[in-house]
Amino acid sequence: SRHNQQPDQLYAKQNGTVSVMFKQPFCATGMNAAVRATVRMGIYTGAKVYFVHEGYQGLVDGGDNIKLATWESVSMMLHLGGTVIGSARCMDFKEKWGRLKAACNLVKLGITNLCVIGGDGSLTGANQFRTEWSELLADLTKGGKISAEEANRSSHLNIVGMVGSIDNDFCGTDMTIGTDSALHRIIEVVDAITTTAQSHQRTFILEVMGRHCGYLALVTALACGADWVFIPEMPPEENWEEHLCKRLIAQRGRGSRLNVIILAEGAQDRNQKPITCDQVKNLVSKKLGFDTRSTILGHVQRGGTPSAFDRILGSRMGVEAVMALLEATPETPACVVSLSGNMAVRLPLMECVQVTKDVTVAMTEGRFEDAVKLRGKSFQNNWDTYKIIFFFFLNINIAIINVGAPCAGMNAAVRAAVRVGIIQGHQMLAVHDGFDGLANGQIEPIIWAQVGGWTGKGGSNLGTKRHLPGKNIEQISLNITKFNIHSLIIIGGFEAYLGGLELVTAREMYEELCIPMVVIPATVSNNVPGSDFSIGADTALNTITMTCDRIKQSAAGTKRRVFIIETMGGYCGYLATMAGLSSGADDAYIYEEPFHIRDLELNVEHLIEKMKTSVKRGLILRNSNANENYTTQFLYNLYSEEGKGTFDCRMNVLGHMQQGGTPSPFDRNFGTKMGSKSVLWLTNKLKECYRHGRIFANMPDSACVLGMKKRSLVFQPLASLKDDTDFEHRIPKTEWWLRLRPILKILAKYDTVEMDTSEVTAMEHVIKKTGLVKGGKM
Repeated sequence: SRHNQQPDQLYAKQNGTVSVMFKQPFCATGMNAAVRATVRMGIYTGAKVYFVHEGYQGLVDGGDNIKLATWESVSMMLHLGGTVIGSARCMDFKEKWGRLKAACNLVKLGITNLCVIGGDGSLTGANQFRTEWSELLADLTKGGKISAEEANRSSHLNIVGMVGSIDNDFCGTDMTIGTDSALHRIIEVVDAITTTAQSHQRTFILEVMGRHCGYLALVTALACGADWVFIPEMPPEENWEEHLCKRLIAQRGRGSRLNVIILAEGAQDRNQKPITCDQVKNLVSKKLGFDTRSTILGHVQRGGTPSAFDRILGSRMGVEAVMALLEATPETPACVVSLSGNMAVRLPLMECVQVTKDVTVAMTEGRFEDAVKLRGKSFQNNWDTYKIIFFFFLNINIAIINVGAPCAGMNAAVRAAVRVGIIQGHQMLAVHDGFDGLANGQIEPIIWAQVGGWTGKGGSNLGTKRHLPGKNIEQISLNITKFNIHSLIIIGGFEAYLGGLELVTAREMYEELCIPMVVIPATVSNNVPGSDFSIGADTALNTITMTCDRIKQSAAGTKRRVFIIETMGGYCGYLATMAGLSSGADDAYIYEEPFHIRDLELNVEHLIEKMKTSVKRGLILRNSNANENYTTQFLYNLYSEEGKGTFDCRMNVLGHMQQGGTPSPFDRNFGTKMGSKSVLWLTNKLKECYRHGRIFANMPDSACVLGMKKRSLVFQPLASLKDDTDFEHRIPKTEWWLRLRPILKILAKYDTVEMDTSEVTAMEHVIKKTGLVKGGKM
């Protein structure tokens, strides 16, 4: 297996070849994380790694544009936007003489591996370069530019691509590097705009980037609860102006004090005529008389500090890209490293490029449904969620309850569930203060207007408590009958999971509890069995990452300082591990990976050696319940004592700041999808369980956890998850993110790191995934 090979074996396999990186003309925030990971993983495997500055132009010009990279040269860059190695358009590379010069420069340095970070244009150029490599070598040899021996040493060129684009317009990956950071910038603006819009009862039209792809506009609309979205893949129906005005009037009629319209810069109608901000503004102001404003965000979306997600994505992609290069053979097609769900996958580069071009063809030919499908499953799921929430089309009562500690994104899930339920014709009931409120009768109807603006609010507007139903089961069963509750949505963390299990167990004694139930994981700890991700964890991760950035910056001037930072999570080390990856920590201590005094000694020795380099600072994360004896205070005392004369130490316990703040774009979107899907599932389940005028649901699959597993949202019976649960420590027995921990150690420059070999990334095919080709035929 590839992960079992030692660095010298990996290097020998490539005959001493080296890896190089360059960029596309438009940079995306998060690229520096990919650069850093590629450099450090390459060096770790024994390869030389070169920077190519200024993109393809630097490759053509050579000289000082191609420089050897060192471990220290990529320090303190995770938090930087843009790209530290520069990026530029290059017309020379489009000409064969330009590619000849580029090939000559690579051959002279012995470079036969290229890691390209860019969009479809940059990656297509790289593939062309690879395809004609033999021809270029022959021409160079014939012209006396290189010797036959040099040509023989560089007989083939390996290419691996990573996609950096804020538009998320490259087919084959769920997210491109930079997209999540761009969403952060957009949502910050939307949150600021909606406060003034609500005060003055205004309509705001916001144009976001996306000339050929509506991903940013679509996800922004879901994340902020917009009233309408225009995207190029799915233009509005004929007579859309009238439908838009009716929608805005209806929203005001429900009590909304503002309207928000999101427009992608490439928005068009069915006749492919552009739809502009000014056009929509004039329509709304003149036809409805609403006070209307428009804002075009522009390049602010490209800048700023990268989000935690983009840092982790860039780091994972960089490591995977190096492994793909080292495994490549002359027969291996050029591939692009992509993200599918939570999995890193490799896809044939030109298949992805072809499908990306097919989207444009489909839009040009008016095959808009095909265009949406070609964008991939993630895009299609977002569009389906938007249609469910924003387009109207068994009348039952569905109660919604929040349980456990509050977290950002809970309100987005509630809002989506309420509005989808109302659209489906159901009456939605709000249960205040958790299971206590369900027992005490704190239950009331909740209507459309009440949840307006909830996507951007942190915490729990319904109120939440940690108490389980246990001793109040009888009173809860009576209130389920009293308030005629037909199904229950439980949103929360491990307490929600335990509470759901208690309700299912009590069905044997209380028939009133034989109703469909769904648990939506929502906790910063990300410790609910049945789901790889929980609502709220991404917001907490961003909070920790930004705090670590500030802490590291404070050490930039003082030098020789190590910070010990304690994160939340209970016994679950997700936050500590992922924050360690996103902030460039030297280690992260967690319960799932036991550590001993020898490990602590090695860490101290590692930091002492690090202080001898130009990087004179250290960062150690510790999960709150990592070890009952090796506490955060103990680690601080140990590092302070052992580091005397070499470095000093500081300690920070981040505390409840990790649970607060406004939700990140991911948590808003994730909460919206989970809330919507839960109501649709309950609607279908109620139809199954409705017999002779009553609802009776006592089968295991009538009470489920809705979770993200690898690539899909799936419903899993609560009872079936018990075997995979460590109830004592409140964590799942299987946690996918543990496979990422070796990356943290490798990027921190530890010598010997063992990697999980259970899942090997293989080449997949994007065309088979979409099932669509030109002309729309299957």
